[in-house]
Amino acid sequence: MIAKALYGIKNWKAHARALFLGDSVTAGGVTYQGTLNGTLIRGNGETTDLGVLSKRVVTTAGVAFMATDFFDGSTEITSFDWHAAGTGVVAENITDTAMGTDSAVSRVSGSASNPAGGQYRSVATLAFVSALAITEHGLFSASTVGTLWDRSVFSAINVDNGDSIQFTYTLTCNSNG
Repeated sequence: MIAKALYGIKNWKAHARALFLGDSVTAGGVTYQGTLNGTLIRGNGETTDLGVLSKRVVTTAGVAFMATDFFDGSTEITSFDWHAAGTGVVAENITDTAMGTDSAVSRVSGSASNPAGGQYRSVATLAFVSALAITEHGLFSASTVGTLWDRSVFSAINVDNGDSIQFTYTLTCNSNG
């Protein structure tokens, strides 16, 4: 509980950014909101719920991928299930096509679900073999290269050899007709 509160205090910039810049995108009467949550799992089994790490940024490349899938089916929107972690600190941007600084930890395929109408969720646990300050997460369409759907930057989560982070990405789409 205390660790979660301390993380929330350390991550005040991300919360302020979401408050002033908004945390969703509206297009044609539909609202899209991506939310990233995290749980730190220490090598000894101790867990810390980090809560919401970020609310945004779906990339232009991700939206183009989705439009192409609707148009001709040559892409497969269900492939956005590959989680990556990095150490980059440059703010997210809709023009991002890769992680700021990849952590060199292999991407992990998440468990996809549809927890509620209009929601897509992917959950994956990334394991670390060295000490790192993880500051970003990306959701990709492939285990290597691929299209970046969403990139999130947050306050550092310090991991050691044997630690893991479970990332939960939820995309919520609400009709506003």
